Amino acid sequence: MASMDEGIAAPLITPDHPPAVQYSKPYIRYAIGILTTVYVINFLDRQILSILMQPIKEDMQLSDTALGFLSGIAFALFYATLGIPIARLADKKSRVTIITVCLSLWSIMTAVCGLAQNYWQLLISRILVGVGEAGGGPSSHSLIADYVPLENRSTALGVFALGVPLGLLLGFLIGGWLEEFYGWRLAFMAVGLPGLLLAVVVRLTLREPPRGHADLATPNGFAVASDARATKSETPPPIGDVARALWKQKSFRHLSFAAGVQAIAGYGVIQWVPSFLHRSYDMSSGEIGTALALILGLGGAIGTAAGGYIADGLSKRDMRWQLWVPAIGGLMGAPFAFGVYLSPTAFATLAWFIPPVICINAYHGPTFAMTQALAPVRMRAMAAAVLLFMINIIGLGLGPQLIGIASDLLNPFYGDESLRYALLFVSMVYFWAAGHFWMAARTLRQDLASAQE
Repeated sequence: MASMDEGIAAPLITPDHPPAVQYSKPYIRYAIGILTTVYVINFLDRQILSILMQPIKEDMQLSDTALGFLSGIAFALFYATLGIPIARLADKKSRVTIITVCLSLWSIMTAVCGLAQNYWQLLISRILVGVGEAGGGPSSHSLIADYVPLENRSTALGVFALGVPLGLLLGFLIGGWLEEFYGWRLAFMAVGLPGLLLAVVVRLTLREPPRGHADLATPNGFAVASDARATKSETPPPIGDVARALWKQKSFRHLSFAAGVQAIAGYGVIQWVPSFLHRSYDMSSGEIGTALALILGLGGAIGTAAGGYIADGLSKRDMRWQLWVPAIGGLMGAPFAFGVYLSPTAFATLAWFIPPVICINAYHGPTFAMTQALAPVRMRAMAAAVLLFMINIIGLGLGPQLIGIASDLLNPFYGDESLRYALLFVSMVYFWAAGHFWMAARTLRQDLASAQE
């Protein structure tokens, strides 16, 4: 695998004889831990809105369509599009500095959401949260790819992806009980401000590795920068060249579409399930937060970690398992949606919810890892940004909005139960996503070989 990465990097890197750098295993684990914590805060601040939507709806007298726009398109449009230019900057400048600035911005604006007096103020605050969060993912992916060799990268990025379920766990648990006792405004402030402290830790303790640093990892586990690797002065290719290089690969096209389509249901369900449980079963915010923290948090963490670990293990025999694992996870998880949304009791709904959460979350690590494997060294932050653009503009943008519109359209027929059927309908897109993962695997070996050349 090291030779493949060397082939990718060589045409793009000009030797400049930088001093050799070594990072020990404990430090690499620490760096991944800090970046994962940043991702936890990222997802916590992004998804705190989901547990607060019902009280906001009642307080501001909003429709489901308006809430879907607030939680979907309005956030995703800026989050996804700004990720591209920020990732371009991350391929040239210090990724640690970019993460520090972006983390500070989105943390402040999350707290400001609690001060909003009307829908438009809340909308603008959420847009600025998206602006800040746009720089976190691509920069973190690029750093991890430079810390960890390819053969262990799915596992490392699977650990990083634990930020999603852990952020959900904290968001639902903390947000649910804070809303029940103190209201939705204080909940926003309480989850936003701690990010400022983490930004200081990132700035003071994370080191910026040379580009392509881990591609010559030594057998003893140390990542060593070579004289022939990237230097700080090397200029990355233009954005158009990056887009063309990635898009000409069939496996990347199908991979990015698969992740985007899967995110339609993923983001939509996460955003609307709390409101569904409140409307259909009259559960309180604290009860909903506790239940979903355990299911989405712990179950999602198990699925995410297992997906990366299993994909890395099986890919030693055939690299296509990196994409077969997400496909199988989606096919196994999708049918459980009928049990989740057609059950007569809250207990049955929550019990049915556990298996699909574990199965479907298996896609995170392999998807991120293959994106980095298909990208040359100086395109890695941009490659992550392109993938996240697809995930967020398609999934985060359309998922909550489609469910909100469908719920309003079905309301004359089903009343408060309309959200139940809207969620069931959108959950079927997991079958569609699995098909794209499967097609991506068909050309993966050829595209990896092409990237080597």
